Formats: sequence, structure tokens, C-alpha cells
Amino acid sequence: MSKVVIPSKMVSDLEDFLKKNRKADLITTYLYYLEKKFKLHPVVFMKEKRIYQSESNLVEALEKEGKLWRETEIKIQVGQKNINEATRRIYICPYSGKVFGDNTHPNPQDAIYDWVSKCPENTDRKDGMRVKKFYVSEDPEVIKNYIKKNKEPIKKIVYTSLITGKLYNDKKGVIDDLKKNQIREISLKEVPTQNRFEIQEDFLGFIQEHLEENKISQFVETLSGEEVFEKHVQRWMEEEE
Repeated sequence: MSKVVIPSKMVSDLEDFLKKNRKADLITTYLYYLEKKFKLHPVVFMKEKRIYQSESNLVEALEKEGKLWRETEIKIQVGQKNINEATRRIYICPYSGKVFGDNTHPNPQDAIYDWVSKCPENTDRKDGMRVKKFYVSEDPEVIKNYIKKNKEPIKKIVYTSLITGKLYNDKKGVIDDLKKNQIREISLKEVPTQNRFEIQEDFLGFIQEHLEENKISQFVETLSGEEVFEKHVQRWMEEEE
């Protein structure tokens, strides 16, 4: 059986890990090793309760499945005065471009509901009633569009997050919000033992491939050749008996 080659830096990392986790079992130690070796940064996507190998894997998967954003056209009125530089959230009528700010109206959400229910440009109907559809954005770049004065009404393409429904000026804004508010980090050693979240298919395949008995045995054989790990290897062997 061939030995796994572990770089000296990794040996040092494993030594530090076992000093801090003196009772760590073999699988926990091996998963720590894999996390360091492959530079893994698993994350939980809270909306789908699913674990991905990294932020980039999550973004790539959502983009591929068309679950991250959609292009949205907004209207911007002439001489918009309902918001200002202190506005942090806006509510937008998609039909007329009318906008209400969180700091310029006592109850902007009620105001936008009332507006779209009466907006003459709102031709969407459900059961004979005007559809009360509106957009929400906290993106400073989107808000700036409504602060600056335009000589005539304009239309602009922005991006709606399919996760939160909020508008962003560009795709980067959608991704930044995803990373900041929709995921949390999880260590690799926690992944196989947790039962709250599904593991994304490709990541599950990676874990299963590397948890093969032969690969774990190679790892143990390599560590047994390092004096600093002898007592831990002995303990793992005793635990298996």
C-alpha cells in the first residue's frame, strides 16, 4: 500500500490540530486534513438547507440553474423628489416608476400598496383587481438612479435577486448579498455527521470518494511514520478494536 505524502506544513497543521483536540477521533482528524489539503470552505445555503463545497460552487450552481437573478426593467420618473441621499430603502412602482423612500414617507410600504392599486398605468389584473406588484431595493446604486434629476423618464435594466426579491444595480450586488446574508460557513468535519441539511450532489460525491477505507488507511500509515503522531495512531487503533 502506497503512503500518502503529507507536506511539512500540513504535518505542522495536523500537530496543532491534535494539540487543541487531544481526543479527536480518526475520521475527524482525517476530515480536517482533507479540508486543509484541498482548501475547502464548505457553506450552508440557508434557503435550500443545502451544503456546498464553497461560495464559488454555490454561485456557479445557482447561476447554472437560473436561480440567482433575473433581469428587470425599472422606470425612473422626471424630477423624482421622493427620496434623498439619506434614503436606505426604496419601494418602486414597476408601472409608473413612482418611488417611496424609507426616510421620506411615514409608511412607505403602505404607500406603495396604495399607489399600485390605483396606478393608471397598472394594467395587470387578477380577479378583476389591479395586481399590487412592486419592487424593493436597498442597493445604493439603484437608489442613486432615483436621486439624480433626469430630463425625461428613462428605463433601466437592473437585477432582481430570486432569493430575496430585492433589486440590485448589477449582478455583483446580488452575489454580494447572497454571500453576506444567505449562507453560513461550516467545517468539513461537521458535514458528514449533521442531519439538518442536504449535501449538494457533487460535494457528497467528493466526500464519499475520499472517505474510502483504503485512503483512510493510507493516511494512518503515513502518520504512523511520524513520531509526533504515534500516540494518536495507537489510540485510534485501540478505538477500532
